[in-house]
Amino acid sequence: MTWDELNAVPLEERLSWLGPESWCRDMALCAQDADYHSEGDVWTHAKLVCRQVEQLEQWQSLTGYERTVLTWTALLHDAGKPLTSQLDPTTGRISSPKHAVKGEHLARSVLRDLGCPLVLREEICRMVRFHGRPAFLLEKPEPSHEVVWLSWMVANRLLYLFALADTRGRTTSSYDRPEENLHLFKMAAEEQDCFRGPYPFANDQARFLYYRKDPPNLFYVPHEDYRCTVTMMSGLPGSGKDTWLEQQGPDVPFVSLDDIRSQLDLGATDEQGAVIQAARERCREFLRARQSFAFSATNLLRQTRQRWISLFADYNARIEIVYVEPAFEVILNQNKQRDEPVPEAVINGLLEKLEPPTWAEAHRVVLLEPEGAVVTSKNAIEDVPESE
Repeated sequence: MTWDELNAVPLEERLSWLGPESWCRDMALCAQDADYHSEGDVWTHAKLVCRQVEQLEQWQSLTGYERTVLTWTALLHDAGKPLTSQLDPTTGRISSPKHAVKGEHLARSVLRDLGCPLVLREEICRMVRFHGRPAFLLEKPEPSHEVVWLSWMVANRLLYLFALADTRGRTTSSYDRPEENLHLFKMAAEEQDCFRGPYPFANDQARFLYYRKDPPNLFYVPHEDYRCTVTMMSGLPGSGKDTWLEQQGPDVPFVSLDDIRSQLDLGATDEQGAVIQAARERCREFLRARQSFAFSATNLLRQTRQRWISLFADYNARIEIVYVEPAFEVILNQNKQRDEPVPEAVINGLLEKLEPPTWAEAHRVVLLEPEGAVVTSKNAIEDVPESE
């Protein structure tokens, strides 16, 4: 089935079609701690949660987009458990530490292979990554910061609804996440005006600093007086980052790691220390001159992007991230046409690790799909019905 066909069929037919998929088989073979999941294996739990999603009293008022997000979050939320589950030989208990982190990457791979659109895919992946957070709100030292932080990563309303379905889609003698805790999450988000939408920061700089400061400050209203704008490109080798920049006009200067490698006669798999050093110095030249520019590199990992973002922020630059992701076949074909193609094995390795940018990282984020630019306005979910 195509992605659209798969989402058009009734739930039970979709579950039957997906059952033979390798990630579903892995979940079916993955046992869970009986005290918390006496319903059985991970796939059994996932199917129960899918059915509970459709039984939510709010289901009929949801948009098609919201229903798709919730259903696929239910399908994939514990897909990382087969990769992380471990049995304590002393107690006989089963745990799955950091399964949501592994699950985010696995969900991205599954949804990409199924043809899920980029913006929708990333919405689901972030839901998978943070699906367990509402139940443990009271364990956070500042619950208000937790709901605000989450509100620019996911839609808190959908996270709450999913958490209800997740709680109801299990049978357990050790009930560790009562629904009262989830209602407290809803109340906290409503108090901070971020249940039906992202927290309304005073400006982009206030949001940018909120995610960078520890502890964060909800009440600081910084003056927006940027010295310049840095456009950070992000995407796999061969995705078309430099081509997109060239299409923006000849007056846009940019620093490209590919160009610097070529000038230094280095390959993509060679030691990159000299390349990075040269790139940082060129960026500083633009920053000191208060001249807007673009920075083109793969920038696929949050940690890597943060190093560059810290440099740009030190000079009080406005930072925009443009993530480019055409179809994978297009990427491979375009890579082959480069003067210095990156080995396909390297690209496949990067594909498994990539972390598309979020609104927690920059003043503005743009996702580019094959049909053109999609600005990920937060939220992608708009016009939520008021009835609850």
